Amino acid sequence: MITKTEENYLKAVYKLSEKENKSVGTNAISKEMNTTAASVTDMIKKLSEKKLVNYEKYRGVGLTLEGNRHATQLIRRHRLWEVFLVDKLNFSWDQVHDIAEELEHIESKQLIERLDSYLGNPRFDPHGDPIPNSEGKFMLRHQTPLSEMPVNQSCILLGVREHNTPFLEYLNSLQIKLGTEIRILDKIQFDHSLKIEINQSETTIISAKVGQDLFVKLK
Repeated sequence: MITKTEENYLKAVYKLSEKENKSVGTNAISKEMNTTAASVTDMIKKLSEKKLVNYEKYRGVGLTLEGNRHATQLIRRHRLWEVFLVDKLNFSWDQVHDIAEELEHIESKQLIERLDSYLGNPRFDPHGDPIPNSEGKFMLRHQTPLSEMPVNQSCILLGVREHNTPFLEYLNSLQIKLGTEIRILDKIQFDHSLKIEINQSETTIISAKVGQDLFVKLK
């Protein structure tokens, strides 16, 4: 039996290791989970005893095959619920993360498979993140941070790196959402901010950080 808290730790380790492409340290997990290093150490010990993570001193924490399976299924449930909330209940993309955080812990396999079928087997969630299938496999696609695109190249927004509400509300205020056409008009040398054109009409300036957190493809 895996508790809700243990599931949250598995998801945190998965996301951190995916970002770094390696085992993750307890300090990084502590920051991600907003808890103390001592609490992380205790939890890693429990997860290790359940054979869900491997821990090597000075090398960090990594998921076992079973731990990875649990983490990807948790992510699958989370992202399917986000699609349901946006597509069927008309929530906006900045409102769904916290609700999905609660719904993802409903473990009924039959419910999730019916939900997936009801939604038309979506491949990506409302933030552009891939939804793993029932076997835990993700559909990958080529996408590039907006900041790496050349000036005057039109592109389409595929996804966002950050899912927090203030960031998504900021994008809403700029009329930026998935599918929005964006073109870099200028890269400002002083602070690497970007002057952009949105849907061939509005122009604005976004920070370098925002440019890095928007994933696009060529139009």
